[in-house]
Amino acid sequence: MIELTDIAYVRSGVADLDRAVRFATEVVGLEHVGSDEVGVAHLRADARHHCLAFVEGASGVIASAFTVADEDALALAETELETRGFHVWRGTAEDARTRRVGAVVGFDDPFGNRLELVCAQQSLGRPVVPGRASGITEFGHLCLDAPDVAEAHRFFSTTFNARASDWIGDAACLMRIDEVHHKLAVFRGDHPGLCHVNFQVAELDDVFRNWHHLQDLGVEIEMGPGRHPQSGAVFLYFLGPEGLTYEYSYGVRRITDEAAWRPRFFDPAERGSIDMWLGPTQKPITQPQLLPEGVRP
Repeated sequence: MIELTDIAYVRSGVADLDRAVRFATEVVGLEHVGSDEVGVAHLRADARHHCLAFVEGASGVIASAFTVADEDALALAETELETRGFHVWRGTAEDARTRRVGAVVGFDDPFGNRLELVCAQQSLGRPVVPGRASGITEFGHLCLDAPDVAEAHRFFSTTFNARASDWIGDAACLMRIDEVHHKLAVFRGDHPGLCHVNFQVAELDDVFRNWHHLQDLGVEIEMGPGRHPQSGAVFLYFLGPEGLTYEYSYGVRRITDEAAWRPRFFDPAERGSIDMWLGPTQKPITQPQLLPEGVRP
């Protein structure tokens, strides 16, 4: 089994790089990290060099990445994936440089989501300089789509150290790789893609201040403010350029007694199963997975 230590970043293809960066900084509140790379923009939320990279080109998610402990763990992961029948590519030195990691391998999961495993992800020693005071403290989690959530859980829990924290029927599985209630979620969707990226904020008030800010700018609010009964987090989902859904949340549950925790099961048709405050709910808009040239869903 491959031991994931954390989420690392999302790489997203954008047709309009300038617009995507402006939204991520001036609306969401991420920091644009300066770089001499042409056609690539790195966005930062915490000590990581970046958690979101925009790559100029076709619009869609390129890859979602997780960290492993070190180079040896990455080599073992590469071997394990190949043994399980996955086609694995090892990134070049240039691939690692643009990702600001020591090394990277990549593969497609059984549902068509492109995943990357990395080691030695770079950190920055200076404080984050946000593009706007949104209260973001960290990159919280990422959410992928798969047509069969139970099969997706089986894959992530047998290939990796992901454990189901809670289920929302056959519509979603929320999985942890550390004490945080979920660092990875899988939602049911017809095609592979990135359902949303989550950023934790420092205070409950930040969620509501951001809500008003987004409304003032005419940004599409997809869901919230509300509170998830699974993680206990107060949430706000909103749509950015290129079909990328962002989420702010505050107060996510931490599971500190691993032996005692048992996954719970919620019926998505039951009112309050997604939002304890009984607000309207819908599945966030998914940014489609970019596919190899000539391949279509």
